[in-house]
Amino acid sequence: MKANACAKDFPVVCVGGSAGGLDAYRQLLQSLPPDLGIAIVIVNHLRTVSTLLHEILPRYTQMPVELIKEKLDIVPNHVFIIPEKRDLHILDGEFHLKPISKPRGWPDVITVFLRSLAENWDGKLIAIIVSGYDGDGAAALSQIKQAGGITIAQKLDTAKQPDMPESAIASGYIDFVLSPADIAEEIVRISQTAAMV
Repeated sequence: MKANACAKDFPVVCVGGSAGGLDAYRQLLQSLPPDLGIAIVIVNHLRTVSTLLHEILPRYTQMPVELIKEKLDIVPNHVFIIPEKRDLHILDGEFHLKPISKPRGWPDVITVFLRSLAENWDGKLIAIIVSGYDGDGAAALSQIKQAGGITIAQKLDTAKQPDMPESAIASGYIDFVLSPADIAEEIVRISQTAAMV
């Protein structure tokens, strides 16, 4: 059955990261139950390097891990991975891929996806910024907050490369600053609260 027939109001967790992000993704997934009823979208700040996350991360979670393809349905209890050289959008419960809008310099793939989520997703939103260079994602946090979402940055002393979470914190729109394991606990709490609403 196509997921489009299901309600598209479950929580979506966007985890944005780059250098050092793998360690955060691994810790986060290891600490999350596989049946929370949430979708996790990992938006790795890549421009040209092929991602291997869809091959690596299944070792750390019982949830299916999928590399995103055009018009793939977003469904709960799955982990979705952005492919390289693409901007990611969401519309009508489906992922949409477009050519990367910043082919030179630091990409802003996390910002692009968070803005699309804020505009087009009816369920709970959780935006998480973990280890990485540059400040991708920070510019969209105000829109996540305006859409009623929750924002989390990785605790700087637990990040291998603190630039990205530091930029997120500096935006003034971060609700929580936590280690990856504590981020997982907060996701569990938020998802359980959302299920009771």
